[in-house]
Amino acid sequence: REASMAKLFASEAAARATSKAVQIHGGYGFIKDYAVERYYRDVKLCEIGEGTSEIQRIIIAKSLLERK
Repeated sequence: REASMAKLFASEAAARATSKAVQIHGGYGFIKDYAVERYYRDVKLCEIGEGTSEIQRIIIAKSLLERK
């Protein structure tokens, strides 16, 4: 459960940060000459890689409900 919570928090925090970075860079945020574009793509992979955020929420909810 703790691993799912950590993954969910980290992936969502990274997604917010990279999304803001792309917004700050404007059109340059999508050009391959800038690292921001790669970070944005990498974060999308982290969000999906070991289970989507929705799956992580389901895992957390199931473990919390089983404890009661």
